[in-house]
Amino acid sequence: MPRILGVDIPNNKKLAYSLRYIYGIGPKRADLILSETGIDPDMRAKDLNEEQINAIMAKINELNYLVEGDLRRDLAANMKRLQAINCFRGLRHRRGLPVRGQRTKTNARTRKGKSASVGGLRK
Repeated sequence: MPRILGVDIPNNKKLAYSLRYIYGIGPKRADLILSETGIDPDMRAKDLNEEQINAIMAKINELNYLVEGDLRRDLAANMKRLQAINCFRGLRHRRGLPVRGQRTKTNARTRKGKSASVGGLRK
């Protein structure tokens, strides 16, 4: 398994898909990285040599992409900042409710968690 930026990318997938296993790199960024390094996107990850792996890592650093730990830390700091200033979005994050204006009377189960039964026991 090739290891890029501390992440083991899957062997048997095409590079365009296996690069997406790195947090912060999606379809568009993966295609851009491969086109600028001149590596075939249909190539399998197990066929990469050391030179190509280094070229991919260099291109990610050159384009100043925040990936993995740095990106996670940045997002966590943004959330903490919103919570610290007690803005509406920060309060929604703190309470575990939808942040971007979605309805909560019905739906929103992903953010709110399993629904609690009201009244008697539910089977």
